[in-house]
Amino acid sequence: MRVLIVNTSERVGGAAIAANRLMEALKKNGVKVKMLVRDKQTDHLTVLSIGHHWMQPLKFIWERLCIFIANNFSRKNLFQVDIANAGTDITKLSEFQRADVIHLHWVNQGFLSLADIDKVMHAGKPVVITMHDQWYFTGICHYSGNCQKYKELCESCELMSGKLLGDLAKKVFLQKEKIYSDTRLTFVGCSQWMANLAKTSKLTIGHKVVSIPNAINTELFRPQDKRLAREAFHLPVDKYLLLFGCQRITDKRKGFSFLVEALQLIKQQSPDRALNIELVVVGGEAEHIRHQVPFDIFPISYVRDPQKMVQLYNAVDLYVTPSLQDNLPNTIMEAMACGTPCVGFKVGGIPEMIDHKENGYVATCQDAKDFAAGIQWALDADHGALSQRARDKVMSTYSEEAVARKYMEVYEG
Repeated sequence: MRVLIVNTSERVGGAAIAANRLMEALKKNGVKVKMLVRDKQTDHLTVLSIGHHWMQPLKFIWERLCIFIANNFSRKNLFQVDIANAGTDITKLSEFQRADVIHLHWVNQGFLSLADIDKVMHAGKPVVITMHDQWYFTGICHYSGNCQKYKELCESCELMSGKLLGDLAKKVFLQKEKIYSDTRLTFVGCSQWMANLAKTSKLTIGHKVVSIPNAINTELFRPQDKRLAREAFHLPVDKYLLLFGCQRITDKRKGFSFLVEALQLIKQQSPDRALNIELVVVGGEAEHIRHQVPFDIFPISYVRDPQKMVQLYNAVDLYVTPSLQDNLPNTIMEAMACGTPCVGFKVGGIPEMIDHKENGYVATCQDAKDFAAGIQWALDADHGALSQRARDKVMSTYSEEAVARKYMEVYEG
């Protein structure tokens, strides 16, 4: 069996990381698999690029321009939606033609258009779709928030303030409905939460929807000596260190404001403890939020080296993730694999990962007071036992062998 994994980027973004890990997991379990990307960042032989062409950047720009115009020339929500009006026909590539199964992941921002997706789905090959967000079963949004229009028909999208190019959400939804209608697809949610949402969409009627988590290399992401890890990043060895990270800290969906409020509450309620707590922030724009945090902060730019990231997870006492909507965050899985407990809100797939007061703490969504209580609970708990239970959860649920086996069943079914 030959499987072709298709994703916009090779390494950048959560979907790219998850797709890469799945490829490695499948290879270790005897599957012939390659990955096709638009943006290739390494020289790995099993990762193929569609090739550089002067038109590629223009396709991305054209899509953003259309969204910008349709949104009354506003940049608001410019990257919260995708209309897939430009892309590349990959069905003519030799690797596509040799593949037995086509496995689509995140293919937005000018990689595959709706017309290209249509060709993929009608090429006579089984198609599996892993949903890293909601885009495949909504009109144009990646995360719908409280909107549930996708259950019947996306229209008048709240993320779009104008209709200069018509109702794009409705147009794209109806196009997807037509594309999916005479095919037999398998939609895979990385979390049960995502799979459950997908099952309620009109677009998935008649198709198979299952839940399979992302895989992680537990040989790479594993516990290390904490003191040595802190020394590697020049972090204090006598403080409680909390870690927060994301690609764009200013993304409201990541909930950084709730973390700031929770830390302020801790400082007010437990001033003595607050003297021993410091925050490590990794990701873009980390330096710019120093003034918002009531504790000492250690900003670290985006870490691309997995080995360095393993060290960072091991350097801290707790990973905090106040996301307001998320699928199955790789960061939680990585932290837990390193034996670092996590605190997060009860949203998306997070409660499936963190077992409340077993290997971490799940706080009521958008409740900074409960989030603060979770941080203090985790710092007071038996760290050794909490750490071991976090590692055990990953080993039993997200190991490469376990995830690869589930996908192989989907491919063969």
